[in-house]
Amino acid sequence: MATRTQTYEIDVADVEYLRHGETHFLARVFKPIGKGPFPIMIELHGGAWVRGTRMNGEAANKAMAKMGVIVVALDFRVPPEGPYPASLADIHFGIRWCKTQAVAWNGRPDRIGAMGTSSGAHQAMLIGMRPDDPRYAALSLPSDAVAVDATLGCVLLVSPVIDPLGRYRYAKGLREDCVPPPGIAERVVDMHDQYWQTEEAMAEAAPAHILDSGERTALPPVLALRRDYEEAHPRPDFDEFVGKYGKAGGQIEVTIFEGEGERILSDPSTPIAKQALEQMSAFIHQHIG
Repeated sequence: MATRTQTYEIDVADVEYLRHGETHFLARVFKPIGKGPFPIMIELHGGAWVRGTRMNGEAANKAMAKMGVIVVALDFRVPPEGPYPASLADIHFGIRWCKTQAVAWNGRPDRIGAMGTSSGAHQAMLIGMRPDDPRYAALSLPSDAVAVDATLGCVLLVSPVIDPLGRYRYAKGLREDCVPPPGIAERVVDMHDQYWQTEEAMAEAAPAHILDSGERTALPPVLALRRDYEEAHPRPDFDEFVGKYGKAGGQIEVTIFEGEGERILSDPSTPIAKQALEQMSAFIHQHIG
């Protein structure tokens, strides 16, 4: 088992994991060089479900791999080609694909989690709670692949958009519990519309609403990180989810960094990023290491 204090040299490579028609979707795999077995984390980029690529988290993913974690950053369908739930189907497939590759990477298929930032964190949590949802599991692995599921051993949330409908109404200035900053509606409302298309879909895919509905879900251990104030991520939605996840029986650890801003991991050399990465690494090694 990898130890948290050891630093590894790493190998980085892009691999095609999925194809839709003539479009190739790549995974960027960050592998520690060593015997392992290393835990594996699927990393999902942010971008309001519409923008971004597997390159978004490059610096933090390299830092995490040096701590003894295989990180697999996925590209997936986004609008206009892929409104909800297309990206969840790609991610679900990607998790299962990673399990079939784990041994070759010096990992183990039963030691896999997911992490993400902003909308990527939301999607990681959705898959974590709904590993058997038939909409998300719609894509089949090759017929000769080993049978695996998309169950996750842990989920890490960094500055999550944890309630799509809550953020949508917040951006539109329709809430009394929090006031949006100027300009946020122009930044995010159209992207919500492109990806979700309806408010009903936003509500159906909000983890706190899912817990309220009585839907039977998985409850993997969760580490949630954010700043005290993030203008694009309403604090009441975060607090509501944390409370309801714990009440439902899920283990959830929370760190709130003082101040404002949303790019906790963009520069791994900053004190906050270093603390966040250390916490993430320790949590990963505790639960799937």
